[in-house]
Amino acid sequence: MSHLARRIALGVVAAAITLLSCAAPAAAHGFTSTVYVDVTAGEPGHVLTKLELEYDLYVVSTADTEKNDPLFKAGTAAFDARDTEAQAAALDRYADSAVAYVTKRFAVTAEGAPCAPARSGGFTIGIREDVPYASLLLDWACPEAGEHEVRSALFPDAETFVKDTKTIVTYDLGGISGSAALDRANPQFSTALPWHERAYEFFLLGAEHLLFGLDHVLFLLALIAGSRKLREVVLVATSFTLAHSVTFLLAALGVVSVPASVVEPVIALSIAVVAAWHLWQLRRPVALGDRFIEADSRREPQPAFGRPRLALDRSGWTRLGVVFLFGLVHGLGFAGALGIQEAWSWTLLWSLLVFNVGIEAVQLGLIALIFPLLSLLRRRSPVAGRWATGLVAAGVAVMGLLWFVERTFWNSP
Repeated sequence: MSHLARRIALGVVAAAITLLSCAAPAAAHGFTSTVYVDVTAGEPGHVLTKLELEYDLYVVSTADTEKNDPLFKAGTAAFDARDTEAQAAALDRYADSAVAYVTKRFAVTAEGAPCAPARSGGFTIGIREDVPYASLLLDWACPEAGEHEVRSALFPDAETFVKDTKTIVTYDLGGISGSAALDRANPQFSTALPWHERAYEFFLLGAEHLLFGLDHVLFLLALIAGSRKLREVVLVATSFTLAHSVTFLLAALGVVSVPASVVEPVIALSIAVVAAWHLWQLRRPVALGDRFIEADSRREPQPAFGRPRLALDRSGWTRLGVVFLFGLVHGLGFAGALGIQEAWSWTLLWSLLVFNVGIEAVQLGLIALIFPLLSLLRRRSPVAGRWATGLVAAGVAVMGLLWFVERTFWNSP
């Protein structure tokens, strides 16, 4: 093995180990939360907001950190019992604290003048992606009419186990409708902002979700490791893209809805299967002098010399079909990142398309970065390329299996 080939192999393996170490052992998407806000016009001079927040996080953040806090005790007991009526009752009983927590961190203004909030009705509990969410209705009295601004600083708080929060806002005010994605770096938006600035936030949201959603990254890494030619990686990437785009948009339109308890374990299993597929292809090395040639069933029998002819046989098309099927499930995972479950997604449709473009941008970037390195390594030293892709696939397969067990049994009801 040449010195350059050794360095490339070490670089590929080190990058994969870095990804795997970042991924283990908890949930792949990290400790983030999503808040959903629906903003509509009320009576003249009023704005209505419906906020949906993760119930357990809401209780922990609102209650005093001391264990004897009555809201903490009642709220966590109701959460552990999975009793939605008791969860709503706990928030209603301590509504002053619960509402104060939100109104200190979430605000609506009109022409720069603050609107005054008042609670409208009691708390209700709904389920998003198998997680209880508390719904709070607020009626904002605005002293001015005109352009509105929404600002959110909900979570993370002193509990520190939440790294960041995405606030997905849909609005219909004064004939102006649209959507926006808020986070710590961009905590506010105005209805006066041009559409492309709001769309850019969804592009970043999609890019971040793939980049930091390490289960999707490892799936893609397994696909790249198992592809020897540019045509192969283009075909599998296209198959994956088409599949997850289909289910992503179907979920956005409210046509399909699959619970996370099913989607997340299957995503984990898909990672293990695709990585194991490559390991299976490496099972029979054929000696040719002092070199090894992969017995790849996707290649026709080749002479020792001459230009090889790449062909997708039954195994190759089967691989594409498997990738497509798993891509359908990953699309539901992408939809779950925005809590897409209901008809309101029509309002978000174009923003969701931009979200998907952000996903594809990162996917293409990873392919452009990793695949040329693997191709160069395989040309310089087939043995080094074989070992590098084998180690990467083995690590990815193990991580996929660990996630599958965790999501199937540890997180099961």
